[in-house]
Amino acid sequence: MATAGSVQQSLYQALPLITLIVSALTAVIIFGLRDHRRRQRTFWNLFGATIKLALVAVMVYAVVQGVVLTVSWPVLPGVTLRLSADPLALFFALLSAALWLLTTLYAIAYLENSGQRARFFGFFSLCVAATAGIALAGNLFTFFIFYEALTLATYPLVVHRGHPAALAAGRTYLRYTLGGGALLLCGVVGLYAGVGDQAFAPGGMEAVAAWAAESPRAATVVLALLLAGVAVKAALVPLHGWLPIAMVAPAPVSALLHAVAVVKAGAYGVIRIVQDVYGADLALELGVTPVLAAVAAVTILYGSLRALAQRDIKRRLAFSTVSQVSFITLGVAMGGAVGLVGGIVHLVHQGLMKITLFFCAGNYAEKLGIHRIDQLNGVGWRMPWTSVAFTIGALGMIGLPPLAGFISKWHLGLGAYQQGWYWIIGVLVCSTLLNAAYFLPVLRRIWLLPSPPGAPSERLRLRGRRLEAHPWLLWPPLITALAALFAGVLAASPISPLSWAERIVEQEYVLP
Repeated sequence: MATAGSVQQSLYQALPLITLIVSALTAVIIFGLRDHRRRQRTFWNLFGATIKLALVAVMVYAVVQGVVLTVSWPVLPGVTLRLSADPLALFFALLSAALWLLTTLYAIAYLENSGQRARFFGFFSLCVAATAGIALAGNLFTFFIFYEALTLATYPLVVHRGHPAALAAGRTYLRYTLGGGALLLCGVVGLYAGVGDQAFAPGGMEAVAAWAAESPRAATVVLALLLAGVAVKAALVPLHGWLPIAMVAPAPVSALLHAVAVVKAGAYGVIRIVQDVYGADLALELGVTPVLAAVAAVTILYGSLRALAQRDIKRRLAFSTVSQVSFITLGVAMGGAVGLVGGIVHLVHQGLMKITLFFCAGNYAEKLGIHRIDQLNGVGWRMPWTSVAFTIGALGMIGLPPLAGFISKWHLGLGAYQQGWYWIIGVLVCSTLLNAAYFLPVLRRIWLLPSPPGAPSERLRLRGRRLEAHPWLLWPPLITALAALFAGVLAASPISPLSWAERIVEQEYVLP
């Protein structure tokens, strides 16, 4: 007869699977609702997002208490589907669950008057289910399955508006991501041929190290294929072209692509492959991480230069993402504990700051019809709270202390100094100057320049009115902006993202 303790242990073990089922079941229910069933759809959207966040919180508590959460079952001879909730997995899963709830709230208000809402929110839930699967994947096969599921789930969101530009962007998105998926599949097959089915192992798999000692060339080629496969979603140059084009999607989708799901899945894949498949030391020995660091550095500078030339708000933010997400890859590639902490914590910090900016850009477009930077003059006094949130996000991206972006850059710079990679400090300085060059003029327009005659914000000024966004559009960016602020101010707190990242590195990647 099962004891209460064994039942509790079984429930804990099943939590990774239950978390995936919640998101998938939410999608099924929403697909079954007609578009006019607004209240039911809103209920199930928020209920599913809230339950998922609660489940992830329970998993965090269990792992902190030392409970091992792993579930697996065979799907092919010698191949298992494996879900595991280790600290790194929960770091990413908690980010996606929390931001999914806020993005759901935002999307409900943003898409209130649009068509095909059931289709949108159904695929929206599938997208986040796939992201949770990526986070909780316990081996490379499971990671690949959910990685490709994410591609298929996000395509309908990119083309949601259905106009020619959206359809063209969707085709571009598929060409890039399916091509990356093919490279990743080749790498997965090569790895399984070399070492068989292996679970992720902090510091790298022993079987991979033994295989690399016998066949270093094959191991290097497989590592290159794996990294090239995830580099597409991570938007590393020259595989970044899909990201700015996908900005024709609605603002909630842009927020999802940049802060919660797709680009974060690619960056997370870089961490898993380098740290938990090969190990940082072996990847350096094979000569791959120096190349990866160089590609990340080029991407950081290239993305910032391209952002500087953009006049459309969302396209400037898109190229900013190309640049900023590569800090994660740079932290992983440089090696060393401090740099790795900077890369891992930027997974959260960049998500908080970038989702704030896209929420605010969506609010400007929704309420005032503003899409270009030259239309932002004086908008801060018409939409003050939205503009305050945008300002916090932008200053955080520049790296102004004590915001979250400063914490990331500080650790990356200190890590580069400790490793002797001094040129990376130069890259960080140049990136910061470029960030300031393309964000500060935007803030100057928002707060310091008068609205031109006939502009929406000027007409409102003459009427003495302010026009803030709907509360469901306003609260999400305010919450994420405050989170980006507190993540920096309270970085030394034991519950901060930085402390969790330090715990991951100390417990899993730094040998005693």
